[in-house]
Amino acid sequence: MAIISKKKIPYKVSDKLHRFLHKYGKEIAIPLQYQDLCRFVGATTLYDRQGRDTLWVSVYYSESDQEYIYSSLRQIYAHLKIAGNLSVINHLYIDRIDLCTYGNTKPFRIRIVNKVNDNFDYFYVKMADASRIYGLELEDILSPNRVRYLLYKDTLIEEHILGIPADQFIRSHLADVNKIRLAKEFVKFNERCFVRLLGDMHSSNFVIDTTPDFEEMHYRLRAIDFDQQSYEGRKSIYLPQYFKQNNPIIEIGYEVLTPESVRQYQLEERSLMANRLRTSRYVLKDLMEVMIQDTIAPQENTDQLKEELARHYKRDEFLKCKTMGEVLKVSLKQLFR
Repeated sequence: MAIISKKKIPYKVSDKLHRFLHKYGKEIAIPLQYQDLCRFVGATTLYDRQGRDTLWVSVYYSESDQEYIYSSLRQIYAHLKIAGNLSVINHLYIDRIDLCTYGNTKPFRIRIVNKVNDNFDYFYVKMADASRIYGLELEDILSPNRVRYLLYKDTLIEEHILGIPADQFIRSHLADVNKIRLAKEFVKFNERCFVRLLGDMHSSNFVIDTTPDFEEMHYRLRAIDFDQQSYEGRKSIYLPQYFKQNNPIIEIGYEVLTPESVRQYQLEERSLMANRLRTSRYVLKDLMEVMIQDTIAPQENTDQLKEELARHYKRDEFLKCKTMGEVLKVSLKQLFR
């Protein structure tokens, strides 16, 4: 069983990481920062459709602040989605701003609505953490999913990742699934997390995106929390199979998969990751050069993880690593062995 006993330490975005993000168009000037959203004058509890407390609150602002904040958020959405083209935001309005009352980063969730057809979208405003930015960038490079985000100074803007929260999916949808397809996708998700060292993937930290196929339903598991990128020292934290919250899905895997098919799906995902790595080798090379020199975990975590991975892969190359970036680089090299 994987249990995280200590609260994650946030890490400041280094100058080199700022330069990397600027080079690839992910750091731009925006008219509002996280602290501006903290000037709310009141809040109301946000309940779900069943009347349960979501642990989010909807915040509101003074009249003098609201006009500036709402206008700025519409501009930020344009930068996030359509390369800053402000000509198409006149029909958009900010419907609600929610604040998460739990977790490390206390994110704000912005609900933005198209007044023409009432279609809506979400995006998030958070305090920047270097670990999370590395996690987002690695997700964009190495997973089958694209992720859009922006940084300005100490403020991080993230798009909403579509899908049913896995804990909700387990409660409400597990009785009516294609068990083999879901179990296969969990194996592949488990492998991606382990290779790229993304930790803490219990059912509250990933979503299940369902897509109807012409005969069956297709599932894709997508991470939504990247704070534990290359941070923890224990190998088990990077394997979703060891979180008890995921047990209902894991039990389905035991029911419908054989060891041979599990191994096949693991090798399939590693092959796909290797192909993605080759395709994005230049941006990944630039990212790793920054990450290798950065401090994103306590040294004792780095030392523990490199020893556990050296035993797992039977490769002493891990023991030479001095930073989490170096540990990740050696982990990614295993895709080609």
